Amino acid sequence: MSAPVTGFAGSPRMLRGGLARIDPTIRRLLDVVAFQYNPDTVTRTLQPRAIGGEPGDRLEMWRLTGPPHETIKLDAELDAADELERLTGTAPDHGLLPTLACLERIVSPTASDLVATDALYDSGQLEIIPVQAPLTVLVWGVDRVVPVIVSSLTITEEAFDPHLRPIRVKVGLECKVLTTNDLPVDHLGRSLYLAYRRGVERLAAQQPSADVRVLGLATLP
Repeated sequence: MSAPVTGFAGSPRMLRGGLARIDPTIRRLLDVVAFQYNPDTVTRTLQPRAIGGEPGDRLEMWRLTGPPHETIKLDAELDAADELERLTGTAPDHGLLPTLACLERIVSPTASDLVATDALYDSGQLEIIPVQAPLTVLVWGVDRVVPVIVSSLTITEEAFDPHLRPIRVKVGLECKVLTTNDLPVDHLGRSLYLAYRRGVERLAAQQPSADVRVLGLATLP
C-alpha cells in the first residue's frame, strides 16, 4: 500500500485519492473521505456505446452514440495502528468505525429518510418519489474528478481492538461513472463529467503527432 506522505524531505507530497459527497441542488460540499493509503492499483473498464459495425453489414458503419460506460474498481486499506501508537496504546474511540460509517452513508439512505418513507406508505401514498441522493465524486488527482455511483462496497475487517472495533480494514470499491447520458442538463454531475472528458481530450492532444513509421510502415495503404 502507498503511504499518503513520503518520508524524504525532498520528495513531492503525495496527493490522496478519495470520495466527496455534494448536495447537487445547492452545490454544497457535505463531506470527504480521503484514502488513508492510496490503492496500489486502479482498474478502469470502458465499454463503448455504439451502433452498427456488425459483421456482414457493409451498409452500416460503426457509430459512437454517446460516452462509454466506464467502471472503476479499487481496493483501499485503512489501519488504525498509527493512531494507536500516537495515543500510547489507548485505542481511539470506535476504531475505524467512523470512517466505515462515512463510506456506508454513500450507499444508504438516512434513518430519517426511511422513517419518512414508511410514514408516507402508512398514510396511503401509492407512489412515493425517493429523496434525491447526494452526488458522489471520485477524486483521483486533479485530472480525474468524476461523478460516480458506488455500485459495490466490500468491507473486509482484518483486525480488532479489545472492544471488537475494527483497526485494520480493506475496502473494495466498484464505481460506475455518471455521464451526460445519465444526468439532467442542469445537473452539477453533468458539468463535472464534461470537464473530465475535456481534460482527457487535452491530455490526448499532448501525444506526439501520428507517425506510422514507428509501426514499420512508410505510409498507410
